[in-house]
Amino acid sequence: MKKLIILPVIFLFLFCEKKEPQPIFLQGDAFGTTYNIQLYSEKNIDFKKGLDSVIDAVNHSVSTYIPESDISKVNNGDSTIVVDSIFREVFEISAEVNKKTNGYFDPTIGVLRNAYGFGEAKPLKNIDSTTLDSLMKYVGFHKVKLNSNGTISKEYPQIYFDFNAVAKGFGIDCIGRYLESMGVKNYLIELGGEILTKGENIEKNQEWVVGIEAVDSALEDRSFEATVQLKNVGMASSGNYRKFRIDSRTGKKYVHTLNPLTGSAEQSDITSATVIAPTCGVADAYATSFMALGLEKSKELLKNLPGIEAYLTYTDQDNKSQVFETNGFKKVAVIE
Repeated sequence: MKKLIILPVIFLFLFCEKKEPQPIFLQGDAFGTTYNIQLYSEKNIDFKKGLDSVIDAVNHSVSTYIPESDISKVNNGDSTIVVDSIFREVFEISAEVNKKTNGYFDPTIGVLRNAYGFGEAKPLKNIDSTTLDSLMKYVGFHKVKLNSNGTISKEYPQIYFDFNAVAKGFGIDCIGRYLESMGVKNYLIELGGEILTKGENIEKNQEWVVGIEAVDSALEDRSFEATVQLKNVGMASSGNYRKFRIDSRTGKKYVHTLNPLTGSAEQSDITSATVIAPTCGVADAYATSFMALGLEKSKELLKNLPGIEAYLTYTDQDNKSQVFETNGFKKVAVIE
């Protein structure tokens, strides 16, 4: 009788034993860079096809490098095109961050990016005060409108949208939405150095741990100056230590972060900005904003941005490198 009792109990134990999902690693190209995804799924799914569809949809909507994209058509003066939901969401994020930063975040700086040589067009040979004044006529988010029927109105046809400071982060959010629609509850997406996390790293039984690249890190041998734990948030960084252009004629250095209020392409005292936010798109937008705002304005703004945490590197009056961290950022920092 003992055997008859023991055997069913052992069988029941074996039957109910749950196998932990194994990590799945995905790699590919997207938005002019590469992505690396680690996720956990109990289902046997070919994610690659779905990921490619998401990436294509984002590109078709907001990539200025694709002539047939919605944004390219709008930039070329098509006022009849009804933009898709991706364009609308990116526009709405931009409008919110533009308002909260008092105009320091502005996707209508496309004419300036092109003029300085950071866009699709050849840079202007000379950008003097007169030229800059004429270009600034076509800059200002208050000069554009998303209409209720989905069309875009521009005060001047020459206004050129450039969503590069938010589109990549939002594209990562779209990838995350896709994974969640497929039942994935735990993942980390890294795309061009920007991060989106959900759940935990099940294999290590901890939150996702990611590094913040050092300002003086070599491109071929990257190093990290800080490490943070993330869960259900996005993280994006912006910096001018690699993204700049030297005018071959004048020798002047232009950085890729532009001041939408002055048209300037000269670096503020902030050398890099890393931002944690509820979504990667929002983190992306604020990281760019802080680069233009400078340290003191950024610190003041952060006091009124609940849910936004920042790690800012800057140069002080003695030209020495310093770091500012919000209290929330310090809480997620990993003590080495």
